[in-house]
Amino acid sequence: MKIIFSHIWIFVVCLLITTNSLAFETTAKQAVLMDYDTGIILFSKNADTPMVPSSMTKLMTLYIAFDYLKKGVITLDDKFLVSEKAWRMEGSRTFLEHNSRVSIDDILMGIIVQSGNDATIALAEGISGTEEAFVKLMNKKATLLGLTQTKFLNATGWPDEGHTMSALDIAKLSRKLIQDFPEHYHYFSEREFTYNTIRQQNRNGLLKKQLGVDGLKTGHTDAGGFGLAASGIRKERRLISVVNGLSDSNEREEETAKLLEYGYRHFTNHTFYKGGEIIEEAPVWQGMKEDVPLIIRQRVTLPVPKLNKNHVSVNIHYYS
Repeated sequence: MKIIFSHIWIFVVCLLITTNSLAFETTAKQAVLMDYDTGIILFSKNADTPMVPSSMTKLMTLYIAFDYLKKGVITLDDKFLVSEKAWRMEGSRTFLEHNSRVSIDDILMGIIVQSGNDATIALAEGISGTEEAFVKLMNKKATLLGLTQTKFLNATGWPDEGHTMSALDIAKLSRKLIQDFPEHYHYFSEREFTYNTIRQQNRNGLLKKQLGVDGLKTGHTDAGGFGLAASGIRKERRLISVVNGLSDSNEREEETAKLLEYGYRHFTNHTFYKGGEIIEEAPVWQGMKEDVPLIIRQRVTLPVPKLNKNHVSVNIHYYS
């Protein structure tokens, strides 16, 4: 019996990048640097270790809110009631008034710019009725997104033993936020927000510096130290970094800036194949032709170390 192949599409291309280890150090207890386009990790330090995420937890709270906005369940003009629980929240606050009704647009600004715990609870209760019910949504979404070291116990990141994420999980979540909701990403670059006549600056001080940073979220608790999930873009290359366990806000900004600079300076995106390109001729057993062309369906672009970009080997695996 003869098997005839008219053509073969390649679904998986395995790329083996052989490179010497690039020296880089950070004082962060946990850190990760991710290439946004591919999700490839460029640097990792205790990145998959469960840690205290502090207010970087709010990235998941925001993911769910953006998802509900996209699906039309809520709108930016909708208003949520501020409960006594939300009003009494300590830590970072937007200074919402008890029993007032606040637009979702203002709540989002309060969460993102001011890291408002009161705004976060108002959002959670407005969507799910209680914070506890909202946390169930958070954990369900974490599982769906493949966040393996994440367990949420509250919506704010308020200290709670057993409430954990890893730096890698935060990076993955940050990437999904940008990918899935580009229409709302502009909130993260807002430098200040005034509510109830109280003006507060965005706690992400890197937004003010000429580094290309346009998000995302800071965090701080005594147990977790100072952390920052950041993203920046230069020459159409976006990177995502996460650091945690630092001593103060200046150090988290300095370590983040160093990590991003390392990624931009030492790595470049290299296109290995263009979409529709024939990359190899595969032999055909007992076919009408001796071989058939293997065609790559989509462009394959991956980050490679600049020092080793001329020493990259490509292994192609195909199945007939």
